[in-house]
Amino acid sequence: MAKTVVLERKPLSLSERTYLPQIVSGLKTTLSNMLFKDSVTLQYPEEKPAIPPNYRGVPTLVKDPNGREKCVSCQLCEFVCPPKAIRITPGSVPEEEDDREHVEKAPQEFEINMLRCIYCGYCQEVCPEEAIFLQNEYSSSGYSREELINDKAKLYELGGTLPDSHYKWDKKKKAEEEGNSH
Repeated sequence: MAKTVVLERKPLSLSERTYLPQIVSGLKTTLSNMLFKDSVTLQYPEEKPAIPPNYRGVPTLVKDPNGREKCVSCQLCEFVCPPKAIRITPGSVPEEEDDREHVEKAPQEFEINMLRCIYCGYCQEVCPEEAIFLQNEYSSSGYSREELINDKAKLYELGGTLPDSHYKWDKKKKAEEEGNSH
C-alpha cells in the first residue's frame, strides 16, 4: 500500500495576506508604461500593426497579368475546405475567348462564406492554377450575414491581379502554336 505524504504549508506573512506585493507590482508596471515608455497604442484605422510574413488572411481570387480569370473550376478548394466555406458552380468558358481554348470550364459562381472560413490556407495550397491567394487583409466586417459571403466579383476585387512568374497559359498556347506549325 502507498504511504500518504503530508506536506506542511508555510503560513502567509501579513503582506502576502493583504496582496500588497501584487498590487504594488501592478501599479509599478502601469506607472512605468504611462510615464517612461513610448505609446504602444495604435490609432487603428489609420495605423495598422505589422503583419508577420507567414500570416494567413482572407482568401481571394486573383487574375493573371493579362487580366484573365485563373480559376478553371476544378473544385479542389471546395472539396478540401474543412468547414465547407467555399461553394463553386462550374460553368462553361465563353467561346469568344480564344486565348483560353485549353480551359474546359470556368466558375459561373464562386462564393466564400467568411463566417465559416477558418483561415487554414488549404484552398491556396491545393489550387493547381494558383487562382486563390490569402491576402494580408484581417479586418472584414459587415452589417448582415449576407455581406460576409464574398461572391466572385468581390473576391476578384479583393484579390486583383498578381504578377505571374511562369505564365502557365501563355506557355501552353505557344507550345500548341509551335506544334501546329511543324
